[in-house]
Amino acid sequence: MTGGRILAVTIVAVTVLVVILGTAFPVPSVLALAGAEVGSLRTPSSPQAAVDNLVQEINRRDWSDAYDQLANKNEFTELDFVRDLNGAYFSLRSYASLDSFDLHLLHASADEAQVRLNLRWSSVVGTFEDARDLQVTRAGNQWQVAWPIVKEPRVPPQVIPVNYLRWDVIYRGAGDDWGEQDVESPHVRIVDMHPVDRGGGVVLLGELLNEDVVPAFVAMKATLLSKNGSAIATEDAFDKISHILLPKQVTPFRIDFPAVRLSQVDSIRMNPSSSLVAASADPVIEIADQKLDGLPEPSLTGKLVNQSGQIVNITHVLGTFYNSGGQLVWVSDGYANRALLPQTPISFTLQVPADLSSQVSSYRVVASPYSSTRFQ
Repeated sequence: MTGGRILAVTIVAVTVLVVILGTAFPVPSVLALAGAEVGSLRTPSSPQAAVDNLVQEINRRDWSDAYDQLANKNEFTELDFVRDLNGAYFSLRSYASLDSFDLHLLHASADEAQVRLNLRWSSVVGTFEDARDLQVTRAGNQWQVAWPIVKEPRVPPQVIPVNYLRWDVIYRGAGDDWGEQDVESPHVRIVDMHPVDRGGGVVLLGELLNEDVVPAFVAMKATLLSKNGSAIATEDAFDKISHILLPKQVTPFRIDFPAVRLSQVDSIRMNPSSSLVAASADPVIEIADQKLDGLPEPSLTGKLVNQSGQIVNITHVLGTFYNSGGQLVWVSDGYANRALLPQTPISFTLQVPADLSSQVSSYRVVASPYSSTRFQ
Protein backbone atom coordinates (compact mmCIF):
# COMPACT_ATOMS: atom_id res chain seq x y z
CA MET A 1 0.00 0.00 0.00
CA THR A 2 1.45 3.37 -0.97
CA GLY A 3 1.97 6.26 1.44
CA GLY A 4 -0.71 8.32 -0.35
CA ARG A 5 -3.30 5.57 -0.06
CA ILE A 6 -2.47 5.04 3.61
CA LEU A 7 -2.92 8.78 4.23
CA ALA A 8 -6.28 8.91 2.45
CA VAL A 9 -7.68 5.86 4.24
CA THR A 10 -6.34 7.13 7.58
CA ILE A 11 -7.95 10.56 7.18
CA VAL A 12 -11.34 9.05 6.31
CA ALA A 13 -11.19 6.56 9.18
CA VAL A 14 -10.05 9.17 11.72
CA THR A 15 -12.73 11.64 10.60
CA VAL A 16 -15.50 9.06 11.08
CA LEU A 17 -13.98 7.95 14.40
CA VAL A 18 -13.85 11.55 15.66
CA VAL A 19 -17.51 12.05 14.73
CA ILE A 20 -18.49 8.92 16.70
CA LEU A 21 -16.23 9.48 19.74
CA GLY A 22 -16.92 13.18 19.97
CA THR A 23 -20.64 12.54 20.21
CA ALA A 24 -20.60 9.28 22.15
CA PHE A 25 -18.49 10.81 24.97
CA PRO A 26 -19.56 14.46 25.10
CA VAL A 27 -18.84 17.19 27.60
CA PRO A 28 -21.59 17.22 30.29
CA SER A 29 -24.69 19.02 29.12
CA VAL A 30 -25.12 22.71 29.87
CA LEU A 31 -28.80 22.40 30.68
CA ALA A 32 -28.22 24.75 33.61
CA LEU A 33 -28.02 27.55 31.04
CA ALA A 34 -31.66 26.89 30.30
CA GLY A 35 -32.69 27.12 33.95
CA ALA A 36 -32.58 23.43 34.93
CA GLU A 37 -30.34 21.70 37.45
CA VAL A 38 -29.05 18.47 35.96
CA GLY A 39 -29.95 15.50 38.12
CA SER A 40 -32.85 17.05 40.03
CA LEU A 41 -36.48 16.47 39.08
CA ARG A 42 -39.27 18.69 40.29
CA THR A 43 -42.82 17.77 41.15
CA PRO A 44 -44.68 18.29 37.84
CA SER A 45 -47.10 20.78 39.38
CA SER A 46 -46.99 23.09 36.35
CA PRO A 47 -46.65 22.62 32.55
CA GLN A 48 -43.12 24.01 32.65
CA ALA A 49 -42.04 21.63 35.43
CA ALA A 50 -43.45 18.63 33.53
CA VAL A 51 -41.53 19.57 30.38
CA ASP A 52 -38.36 20.26 32.43
CA ASN A 53 -38.50 16.77 33.94
CA LEU A 54 -39.01 15.13 30.56
CA VAL A 55 -36.06 16.98 29.03
CA GLN A 56 -33.76 15.97 31.88
CA GLU A 57 -34.67 12.30 31.39
CA ILE A 58 -33.97 12.69 27.67
CA ASN A 59 -30.63 14.32 28.47
CA ARG A 60 -29.67 11.34 30.64
CA ARG A 61 -30.87 8.97 27.90
CA ASP A 62 -33.13 7.39 30.48
CA TRP A 63 -35.60 6.45 27.78
CA SER A 64 -37.75 4.20 29.96
CA ASP A 65 -38.44 6.88 32.60
CA ALA A 66 -38.98 9.54 29.96
CA TYR A 67 -41.44 7.31 28.12
CA ASP A 68 -43.30 6.49 31.34
CA GLN A 69 -43.92 10.21 31.96
CA LEU A 70 -45.78 10.70 28.67
CA ALA A 71 -49.53 11.24 28.62
CA ASN A 72 -49.92 9.59 25.21
CA LYS A 73 -47.55 6.62 25.52
CA ASN A 74 -50.39 4.29 24.51
CA GLU A 75 -50.18 5.78 20.98
CA PHE A 76 -46.66 4.45 20.27
CA THR A 77 -44.03 2.15 21.72
CA GLU A 78 -40.96 3.09 23.72
CA LEU A 79 -38.85 1.99 20.74
CA ASP A 80 -40.73 4.46 18.51
CA PHE A 81 -39.99 7.20 21.06
CA VAL A 82 -36.28 6.36 21.15
CA ARG A 83 -36.07 6.22 17.36
CA ASP A 84 -37.77 9.60 17.10
CA LEU A 85 -35.02 11.19 19.21
CA ASN A 86 -32.06 8.98 18.26
CA GLY A 87 -32.89 8.11 14.67
CA ALA A 88 -33.89 4.68 13.45
CA TYR A 89 -30.57 4.30 11.59
CA PHE A 90 -27.04 5.35 12.54
CA SER A 91 -26.57 9.09 11.97
CA LEU A 92 -25.24 12.19 13.73
CA ARG A 93 -28.44 12.15 15.80
CA SER A 94 -27.59 8.70 17.17
CA TYR A 95 -24.80 9.93 19.46
CA ALA A 96 -25.54 13.64 19.77
CA SER A 97 -25.78 15.04 23.30
CA LEU A 98 -28.37 17.51 24.50
CA ASP A 99 -26.51 20.79 24.78
CA SER A 100 -29.31 23.08 25.98
CA PHE A 101 -33.01 23.79 25.62
CA ASP A 102 -35.58 26.51 26.08
CA LEU A 103 -39.34 26.42 26.32
CA HIS A 104 -42.09 28.97 25.70
CA LEU A 105 -45.63 28.80 27.02
CA LEU A 106 -47.86 29.42 24.00
CA HIS A 107 -51.24 28.89 25.64
CA ALA A 108 -52.47 27.84 29.06
CA SER A 109 -55.77 27.16 30.84
CA ALA A 110 -56.65 25.45 34.08
CA ASP A 111 -56.34 21.94 32.64
CA GLU A 112 -54.20 22.17 29.50
CA ALA A 113 -51.31 24.09 28.00
CA GLN A 114 -49.30 24.28 24.80
CA VAL A 115 -45.53 24.59 25.14
CA ARG A 116 -42.95 25.10 22.41
CA LEU A 117 -39.78 23.17 23.20
CA ASN A 118 -36.51 23.93 21.39
CA LEU A 119 -33.87 21.24 21.87
CA ARG A 120 -30.29 22.03 20.85
CA TRP A 121 -28.21 18.93 20.17
CA SER A 122 -24.44 18.97 19.98
CA SER A 123 -22.18 16.78 17.85
CA VAL A 124 -18.50 16.93 17.01
CA VAL A 125 -19.32 18.70 13.73
CA GLY A 126 -21.67 21.30 15.20
CA THR A 127 -25.14 21.72 16.62
CA PHE A 128 -28.63 21.16 15.29
CA GLU A 129 -32.04 22.10 16.67
CA ASP A 130 -35.26 20.18 17.10
CA ALA A 131 -38.42 22.20 17.79
CA ARG A 132 -41.57 20.48 19.14
CA ASP A 133 -44.97 21.87 20.10
CA LEU A 134 -46.09 19.91 23.15
CA GLN A 135 -49.58 19.46 24.54
CA VAL A 136 -49.46 19.34 28.36
CA THR A 137 -52.51 18.27 30.36
CA ARG A 138 -53.41 18.18 34.04
CA ALA A 139 -53.95 14.77 35.66
CA GLY A 140 -55.04 15.41 39.25
CA ASN A 141 -52.42 17.61 40.91
CA GLN A 142 -49.75 16.89 38.28
CA TRP A 143 -49.16 17.66 34.63
CA GLN A 144 -48.18 15.26 31.84
CA VAL A 145 -46.66 15.84 28.41
CA ALA A 146 -48.05 14.40 25.20
CA TRP A 147 -45.09 13.79 22.88
CA PRO A 148 -45.63 14.61 19.16
CA ILE A 149 -44.02 11.49 17.73
CA VAL A 150 -42.32 11.75 14.33
CA LYS A 151 -41.88 8.33 12.77
CA GLU A 152 -39.31 7.83 10.04
CA PRO A 153 -40.98 6.50 6.91
CA ARG A 154 -40.48 2.87 6.05
CA VAL A 155 -39.13 2.18 2.59
CA PRO A 156 -41.28 -0.45 0.83
CA PRO A 157 -39.62 -3.52 -0.72
CA GLN A 158 -38.56 -2.64 -4.24
CA VAL A 159 -35.84 -3.06 -6.83
CA ILE A 160 -33.84 0.08 -7.67
CA PRO A 161 -31.70 -0.33 -10.82
CA VAL A 162 -28.31 1.37 -10.68
CA ASN A 163 -26.14 2.51 -13.54
CA TYR A 164 -23.15 4.46 -12.31
CA LEU A 165 -19.43 4.89 -12.87
CA ARG A 166 -17.00 3.17 -10.53
CA TRP A 167 -13.22 3.29 -10.21
CA ASP A 168 -11.22 0.48 -8.59
CA VAL A 169 -7.50 0.78 -7.87
CA ILE A 170 -4.90 -2.00 -8.01
CA TYR A 171 -1.78 -1.14 -6.01
CA ARG A 172 1.62 -2.76 -6.20
CA GLY A 173 1.91 -5.52 -3.61
CA ALA A 174 4.96 -6.45 -1.58
CA GLY A 175 5.76 -9.40 -3.84
CA ASP A 176 5.15 -7.66 -7.17
CA ASP A 177 8.18 -7.04 -9.37
CA TRP A 178 7.18 -3.55 -10.50
CA GLY A 179 10.26 -1.80 -9.27
CA GLU A 180 9.36 1.72 -8.19
CA GLN A 181 6.37 1.90 -10.53
CA ASP A 182 2.97 2.66 -9.03
CA VAL A 183 -0.13 4.66 -9.86
CA GLU A 184 0.60 8.37 -9.44
CA SER A 185 -1.55 10.78 -7.46
CA PRO A 186 -4.31 12.65 -9.32
CA HIS A 187 -3.62 16.16 -10.60
CA VAL A 188 -5.61 18.83 -8.78
CA ARG A 189 -5.57 22.59 -9.29
CA ILE A 190 -6.79 25.65 -7.39
CA VAL A 191 -9.11 27.52 -9.75
CA ASP A 192 -10.06 30.34 -7.38
CA MET A 193 -8.81 31.71 -4.05
CA HIS A 194 -9.12 35.02 -2.29
CA PRO A 195 -8.91 36.16 1.34
CA VAL A 196 -11.47 38.33 3.13
CA ASP A 197 -11.60 40.05 6.51
CA ARG A 198 -14.37 38.36 8.42
CA GLY A 199 -15.54 38.53 12.04
CA GLY A 200 -12.20 39.57 13.50
CA GLY A 201 -10.25 37.04 11.44
CA VAL A 202 -9.17 36.08 7.94
CA VAL A 203 -11.19 33.69 5.80
CA LEU A 204 -9.85 32.07 2.63
CA LEU A 205 -12.51 31.24 0.04
CA GLY A 206 -11.75 29.20 -3.05
CA GLU A 207 -12.43 26.26 -5.33
CA LEU A 208 -10.35 23.19 -6.17
CA LEU A 209 -10.60 21.16 -9.39
CA ASN A 210 -9.72 17.51 -9.92
CA GLU A 211 -8.46 17.87 -13.49
CA ASP A 212 -7.49 14.20 -13.78
CA VAL A 213 -9.42 11.21 -15.20
CA VAL A 214 -9.31 9.31 -11.89
CA PRO A 215 -10.96 10.05 -8.51
CA ALA A 216 -9.01 11.88 -5.83
CA PHE A 217 -9.09 12.26 -2.08
CA VAL A 218 -8.18 15.91 -1.55
CA ALA A 219 -7.19 18.11 1.37
CA MET A 220 -6.34 21.79 1.54
CA LYS A 221 -3.95 23.55 3.91
CA ALA A 222 -2.88 27.20 3.90
CA THR A 223 -0.24 29.27 5.69
CA LEU A 224 -0.47 33.04 6.14
CA LEU A 225 2.89 34.77 5.79
CA SER A 226 3.97 38.16 7.11
CA LYS A 227 6.10 40.72 5.25
CA ASN A 228 9.32 39.18 6.57
CA GLY A 229 8.27 35.76 5.30
CA SER A 230 7.53 34.24 8.71
CA ALA A 231 4.44 32.11 9.21
CA ILE A 232 1.57 33.82 11.03
CA ALA A 233 -0.75 30.81 11.19
CA THR A 234 -1.48 27.51 9.42
CA GLU A 235 -4.97 26.01 9.11
CA ASP A 236 -6.78 23.48 6.92
CA ALA A 237 -10.26 23.27 5.45
CA PHE A 238 -11.32 20.22 7.53
CA ASP A 239 -15.05 19.86 6.73
CA LYS A 240 -15.41 23.04 4.66
CA ILE A 241 -14.47 21.00 1.58
CA SER A 242 -15.63 17.87 -0.30
CA HIS A 243 -12.79 15.43 0.25
CA ILE A 244 -13.63 12.91 -2.49
CA LEU A 245 -13.68 14.34 -6.01
CA LEU A 246 -14.59 12.35 -9.09
CA PRO A 247 -12.84 13.26 -12.37
CA LYS A 248 -13.40 16.92 -13.38
CA GLN A 249 -15.37 17.68 -10.23
CA VAL A 250 -14.95 20.97 -8.37
CA THR A 251 -15.21 21.51 -4.64
CA PRO A 252 -15.38 24.80 -2.76
CA PHE A 253 -13.18 25.24 0.29
CA ARG A 254 -13.14 27.64 3.20
CA ILE A 255 -10.28 28.05 5.66
CA ASP A 256 -10.82 30.17 8.78
CA PHE A 257 -8.03 32.01 10.59
CA PRO A 258 -9.50 33.47 13.80
CA ALA A 259 -7.83 36.48 15.46
CA VAL A 260 -5.71 37.34 12.41
CA ARG A 261 -6.13 40.64 10.55
CA LEU A 262 -5.78 40.79 6.78
CA SER A 263 -3.48 43.81 7.16
CA GLN A 264 -0.93 41.51 8.82
CA VAL A 265 -0.81 39.20 5.80
CA ASP A 266 1.66 39.77 2.97
CA SER A 267 1.25 36.47 1.11
CA ILE A 268 -0.40 33.08 1.37
CA ARG A 269 1.12 29.65 0.81
CA MET A 270 -1.47 27.15 -0.41
CA ASN A 271 -0.85 23.42 -0.09
CA PRO A 272 -3.44 21.27 -1.87
CA SER A 273 -2.82 17.53 -1.65
CA SER A 274 -4.39 14.56 -3.39
CA SER A 275 -4.32 10.78 -3.17
CA LEU A 276 -5.74 8.20 -5.54
CA VAL A 277 -8.74 6.37 -4.07
CA ALA A 278 -11.31 3.88 -5.24
CA ALA A 279 -14.65 5.64 -5.68
CA SER A 280 -18.03 5.44 -7.34
CA ALA A 281 -20.71 7.87 -8.46
CA ASP A 282 -23.27 6.09 -6.28
CA PRO A 283 -25.13 6.88 -4.07
CA VAL A 284 -26.50 9.87 -5.95
CA ILE A 285 -27.98 12.63 -3.76
CA GLU A 286 -30.37 14.96 -5.56
CA ILE A 287 -30.62 18.57 -4.34
CA ALA A 288 -34.29 19.54 -4.73
CA ASP A 289 -36.58 22.50 -3.97
CA GLN A 290 -33.74 24.98 -3.40
CA LYS A 291 -34.79 28.39 -2.12
CA LEU A 292 -32.76 31.40 -1.01
CA ASP A 293 -34.40 33.24 1.89
CA GLY A 294 -33.44 36.83 2.72
CA LEU A 295 -33.32 38.89 5.89
CA PRO A 296 -33.66 38.74 8.85
CA GLU A 297 -32.07 35.25 8.81
CA PRO A 298 -30.64 34.65 5.32
CA SER A 299 -30.33 30.99 4.42
CA LEU A 300 -30.53 28.51 1.58
CA THR A 301 -33.06 25.75 2.13
CA GLY A 302 -33.83 22.64 0.14
CA LYS A 303 -34.27 18.89 0.26
CA LEU A 304 -31.84 15.99 -0.06
CA VAL A 305 -33.18 12.98 -1.97
CA ASN A 306 -31.24 9.72 -1.87
CA GLN A 307 -31.75 8.26 -5.35
CA SER A 308 -29.88 5.04 -4.64
CA GLY A 309 -30.91 1.86 -2.85
CA GLN A 310 -28.35 2.38 -0.08
CA ILE A 311 -28.90 3.97 3.33
CA VAL A 312 -26.71 7.07 3.66
CA ASN A 313 -25.81 7.50 7.33
CA ILE A 314 -24.11 10.91 7.23
CA THR A 315 -24.61 13.56 4.55
CA HIS A 316 -22.39 16.63 4.37
CA VAL A 317 -23.88 19.56 2.43
CA LEU A 318 -21.70 22.33 0.95
CA GLY A 319 -23.04 25.55 -0.54
CA THR A 320 -21.04 27.93 -2.74
CA PHE A 321 -22.44 31.45 -3.12
CA TYR A 322 -21.50 33.82 -5.96
CA ASN A 323 -22.16 37.48 -6.76
CA SER A 324 -23.49 38.76 -10.10
CA GLY A 325 -19.95 38.79 -11.49
CA GLY A 326 -19.44 35.11 -10.70
CA GLN A 327 -17.03 35.79 -7.84
CA LEU A 328 -17.17 33.52 -4.83
CA VAL A 329 -18.50 35.43 -1.80
CA TRP A 330 -19.14 32.69 0.76
CA VAL A 331 -18.97 28.95 1.50
CA SER A 332 -21.37 27.39 4.00
CA ASP A 333 -21.82 23.82 5.13
CA GLY A 334 -24.05 21.63 7.26
CA TYR A 335 -24.94 18.02 8.04
CA ALA A 336 -28.19 16.09 7.83
CA ASN A 337 -28.92 14.91 11.38
CA ARG A 338 -30.86 11.85 10.21
CA ALA A 339 -29.90 9.04 7.85
CA LEU A 340 -31.06 9.38 4.24
CA LEU A 341 -33.32 6.50 3.28
CA PRO A 342 -33.81 5.63 -0.40
CA GLN A 343 -36.21 8.01 -2.17
CA THR A 344 -37.07 9.79 1.10
CA PRO A 345 -36.51 13.59 1.15
CA ILE A 346 -34.87 15.32 4.13
CA SER A 347 -34.71 19.09 4.52
CA PHE A 348 -31.45 21.03 4.89
CA THR A 349 -30.55 24.64 5.70
CA LEU A 350 -27.31 26.50 4.95
CA GLN A 351 -26.78 29.82 6.71
CA VAL A 352 -25.62 32.93 4.85
CA PRO A 353 -24.12 35.92 6.74
CA ALA A 354 -26.67 38.75 6.84
CA ASP A 355 -24.23 41.37 5.53
CA LEU A 356 -23.39 39.21 2.48
CA SER A 357 -26.90 38.12 1.54
CA SER A 358 -27.52 41.12 -0.74
CA GLN A 359 -24.43 40.19 -2.78
CA VAL A 360 -25.59 36.63 -3.52
CA SER A 361 -26.81 36.24 -7.09
CA SER A 362 -26.34 32.51 -7.63
CA TYR A 363 -25.30 29.42 -5.74
CA ARG A 364 -24.27 25.78 -6.12
CA VAL A 365 -24.94 22.97 -3.65
CA VAL A 366 -23.17 19.60 -3.46
CA ALA A 367 -23.71 16.72 -1.04
CA SER A 368 -21.12 14.19 0.10
CA PRO A 369 -22.67 10.92 1.33
CA TYR A 370 -21.06 8.56 3.85
CA SER A 371 -22.44 5.08 4.50
CA SER A 372 -21.28 2.86 7.37
CA THR A 373 -20.91 -0.06 4.97
CA ARG A 374 -18.07 1.77 3.22
CA PHE A 375 -15.91 1.47 6.34
CA GLN A 376 -16.55 -2.18 7.14
